[in-house]
Amino acid sequence: MSEFYLRKDLESVWHEDDIFKSVHQLTGEVYRAVKNRRTLRVEINNRIYFAKIHGTVGWGEILKNLITLRWPILGATNEYVASLALKDAGVRVPEVAAFGIRGLSPASRESFILTDAVEPSISLEDYCVAWKYEKPARLVKNTLIDQVATMTRQMHALGLNHRDLYICHFLLDSVCLQQGRFELTMIDLHRAQQRKQVPRRWLVKDLGSLLFSSMELGLQPRDWLRFIRVYTDGSLRSNLADAQGSFWRDVERRAHSLCEES
Repeated sequence: MSEFYLRKDLESVWHEDDIFKSVHQLTGEVYRAVKNRRTLRVEINNRIYFAKIHGTVGWGEILKNLITLRWPILGATNEYVASLALKDAGVRVPEVAAFGIRGLSPASRESFILTDAVEPSISLEDYCVAWKYEKPARLVKNTLIDQVATMTRQMHALGLNHRDLYICHFLLDSVCLQQGRFELTMIDLHRAQQRKQVPRRWLVKDLGSLLFSSMELGLQPRDWLRFIRVYTDGSLRSNLADAQGSFWRDVERRAHSLCEES
């Protein structure tokens, strides 16, 4: 089994017959390196990309994850599929420049994804870090809450859940900031899952993680209520009553449990 995608700017650099060799020869600033995965910032023909290179997992690692009721990350396919789906839906994500996968067995499969670097940028977490001590302009806060809520709603409507949905995984375009505009990009989709509909428990986990990381930045109750209204695209009264109210209470419990664990 093998599958490749190369955008035009890389077709003249890489060829399918030796694409994995080219990927493994990439060098640059390493952002993350775990047992079977490397993430690095690379430059190719004076253009900056981020590469995520997934090595083989092995049956032992797969079984260990399944025993602990965790679905293992088997490669770059999830991020590739999620990135294309979100882009088609109008959600800003890093543009995919290249993708490849080879190997029949899930345990011996290799894959990679190369995306455009979102630069210059600042994470939403870093941008908002002073909010806990210095009150921001209401318009600025509302604009960002609305964007995050809308992007999250659009993602979940596609049957996608992020599994790592923290404020730090939204990037603000620094050039747009200098022009007084706010343009967010959602990143780190390697753990994303897609189904016809996101199960309730995964919605709770995504939203609970988002609330937890926002609370760390001084999110106020009325800010959270605004998020709920925009995310649901409905009235607060209907969303905080009965079954929907139970859902949002579960989200808040999830956020508070993460606070206790941190």
